[in-house]
Amino acid sequence: MEVNIKNRNDIKDEFKWNMQDVYSDESLWEEDYKKAEELIEKLPAYKGKICEDVDVFEEILTLMTNIEMLVEKLYFYANQKYYENLGEGKYQLLSDKSEKILTGFYTASSFVEPELLEETEEKIFEYLETKDSLGDYKQYFNDLFRQKKHILDSETEELISKVKKFSSGASEIFSVFNNVDLKFPTIKDEKGNEVKLTHSKFSLFLESKDRKVRENAFKALYSSYSEFKNTLAAVYINNLKKDNFYADVRKFNSTREMFLEDSNIPGEVYDNLISTVNDNLHLLHRYMKIKMKMLKVSELHLYDVYVPMVESVKKSISYEMAKIMVHDGLKPMGEEYLDILKEGFENGWIDVYENQGKRSGAYSWTTYGVHPYVLLNFQPNLNNVFTIAHEMGHAIHSYYSNKCQSYTNAGYKIFVAEVASTCNESLLINHLINNSDDKLEKAYLINHFLEQFRTTLFRQTMFAEFEDIVHKMTNNNESLNADKLCEIYYDLNKKYFGNEVVIDKEIEMEWARIPHFYNSFYVYQYATGFSAAVALSKKIMEEGESAVEDYKKFLKAGCSDYPIEILKLAGVDMAKKEPIELAMKMFEKLLDEFEELMEG
Repeated sequence: MEVNIKNRNDIKDEFKWNMQDVYSDESLWEEDYKKAEELIEKLPAYKGKICEDVDVFEEILTLMTNIEMLVEKLYFYANQKYYENLGEGKYQLLSDKSEKILTGFYTASSFVEPELLEETEEKIFEYLETKDSLGDYKQYFNDLFRQKKHILDSETEELISKVKKFSSGASEIFSVFNNVDLKFPTIKDEKGNEVKLTHSKFSLFLESKDRKVRENAFKALYSSYSEFKNTLAAVYINNLKKDNFYADVRKFNSTREMFLEDSNIPGEVYDNLISTVNDNLHLLHRYMKIKMKMLKVSELHLYDVYVPMVESVKKSISYEMAKIMVHDGLKPMGEEYLDILKEGFENGWIDVYENQGKRSGAYSWTTYGVHPYVLLNFQPNLNNVFTIAHEMGHAIHSYYSNKCQSYTNAGYKIFVAEVASTCNESLLINHLINNSDDKLEKAYLINHFLEQFRTTLFRQTMFAEFEDIVHKMTNNNESLNADKLCEIYYDLNKKYFGNEVVIDKEIEMEWARIPHFYNSFYVYQYATGFSAAVALSKKIMEEGESAVEDYKKFLKAGCSDYPIEILKLAGVDMAKKEPIELAMKMFEKLLDEFEELMEG
């Protein structure tokens, strides 16, 4: 046990989230659990009768909504309490119990959507028009019938559901290999000590001031993957084939179309991202040239690109000061937004400090009908100030969506999830840059923002381009093996980093360590979300109140429309190149500012 990490009981209540706002007494959780069980038992009685008349139709939809809200609340509370201390057996059991009833609900209700899809679209929408109480379900049914052509007959759907029991095999094999079985060698740290290389230490070593440490970590990690490159390629290629199988049997034109279809994202969104970033690679090349100059090296290697160009400002920032900084940075959002932020800071939304057994990292999570919650493991530095801004962006997005939409329409899609959080960060960093009188601090802040562009917009787009290439090859029955995957990935690095960087041979194996590649066509959303957020923050800073009001329409929309349409409410059309081009202009402006600052 680490003596410097407190027990939870030793942390003041003012720094803990208030889970009593979900259940004031845990006996109420047990009561809701029994209630959920009783409601789930009512579901089979509706089988074969869902659409026999509008009253029964309303009954089943209302029942389904009530059960889903209840089991979600049970699951939320149990797991939030469990994350407070993963060593607490009581809440491990409660978490398991909540998982059981969630699974039970999905199993008991599995007949509902197939039965709804057997009915005509005309009859369903006639029902929806009959009663005002059914109006909130229109978007749900729009989405359901939009994808009907990809729903197969009941026998085939049953067969596919059985295939799913083992179709995640490639992902599971990779996860076990990557997190358990793969062992990295020891390397020497800055002081000459032998240190075991791990996933988490790798990123720290790449930021080391000692170039030899960076190089050794880089080569040691990728040589470890390279030893298993044929096995890793076989695992990944089987994942590609699995995705292609589902796309084929569900009658999609491509695997990419299948994954984008879920949120009704047009293919041009993906293509525009890649082409616009490609058109602006000269800016990344320029950034690398600046980095080479700042690091005072004759040639820049890939193991050099994570090193900050400016020393971190060694300033201890208390939690109280961090809240003030975030508040001041978000002033362009107006009083209403700031009041919600203050409410979150002062009324039990946030679990602030690390304690023994607490889940690591940071996240925001909510259950309908209760305010959002944020988990932090706050440390007194600038990165953690940005984490607060980020997670409160998620929280306030959820607050607005839940307040302004019914349960059915409240949960926003992944495509827009990172927009509100990143917009907060962008507003904050612009505020800090514009209000800093310290040249070193200002340079550090600009460097921090430049790195966000490099790692989120450029890097994630390169990942997206890699996925697009290898999935297309699989769709077209072209041969893929370890050497081909390495060649494709190496060539992309050459294109993205340009002549300013030595493209070390080892980087060809990086594809083999990216877990997101097993969650296909996901990473592009980091880049589109970042672009949208930068464009929106720029709009808010330049246009003021009118832009804020448009932005709040987006925050309030939940999933009441498709993500592309919801973003248009804020004034951003991700089907066009403009938001990505605006982000690139901001990146160029930051490069200008940084160079001017360093040469001044």
